[in-house]
Parts: sequence; structure tokens; C-alpha cells
Amino acid sequence: MEAVFSSLPGVTKVEPGYAGGHLPNPAYRQVCSGDTGHAEVIRLKFNSAVVSYAALLDIFFQMHDPTTPNRQGDDIGTQYRSVIFYTTPAQKTQAEAAIATLDESAVFPKRIVTEVLPLSNFYVAEDYHRNYYASNSNQPYCRFVIQPKLAKLKEYLPKLRKIT
Repeated sequence: MEAVFSSLPGVTKVEPGYAGGHLPNPAYRQVCSGDTGHAEVIRLKFNSAVVSYAALLDIFFQMHDPTTPNRQGDDIGTQYRSVIFYTTPAQKTQAEAAIATLDESAVFPKRIVTEVLPLSNFYVAEDYHRNYYASNSNQPYCRFVIQPKLAKLKEYLPKLRKIT
């Protein structure tokens, strides 16, 4: 998701990391164990005059599977759950409304299981996770997982009513 959101106009910073768990300053291997309670996440900074939070939510839901618990593709475990961590009451309200709208309109064949939780902690991932796609675009994971998401984004962006 880092590569997807990094390519959006108005997104000024994307940081991969871990959030939602009980272990302070977790390492990747600890998070992968599934015992920390953390999810692999990205933290975004964005210019709301260029891209709205609603547009970011829309893209988030289109770029991953929000209907399967604890799994993204071949990656399985609680660290791969679909989750939105909000920092303001308005973000919570918008995220919950987006989920309700998508469920009501049956955009996905199953109901959305994305959690909407307050951000209580965020730990920046190790350096090798940052700009992963830019540094490893020929790796199989990048070719088979990230590149299709970027292609989908390129196709999907014009369908957004407007980005702001």
C-alpha cells in the first residue's frame, strides 16, 4: 500500500509501520509471529486541499480485500487484518460511513470486516520496509502484488468523482 499511496497527488508522506498491538517498539519478525497484536500499516500525511480523506478511504478499499479477516492475498495472520486507525472523531465517522455505504451498495461480494480503531500507538518499520517497491520493483512480491495494485490505481483514479 505504501507504493499506491505514495503515487497519489496530495499525499506528502507515507510511513510503513506497525500499530494496534501491545508490544512497544516491535520488530518485523515479532509482528510476523502474530503475538504482538500489531498490524502492518502505513501512516499518511496529506494535503486535504489536494486529496480528501474520503478519496483516500475510497482508494484504500479498492486496493485491498476488506472482506476477508486476517488475510491479504497469500499473507495470513492478524498482522494482515484490514484496519483503519483514526486520529480524529471526524475520521472515525467518515470511515464508518464509507464502510456502511460500500456494504449497502454491495460493492464487494461479502461484507466489509475492516476494523475502525483509535490510533493509540504507531511504530515506524525498519528502514528496509521504506520505499520497498521503489528499491525492489523486480522482486517477485513487487511484480505480482504491488504492480497490479499500481495498475489498478491508474485505472481507478479517473473513476473517482474527484480527488478532493
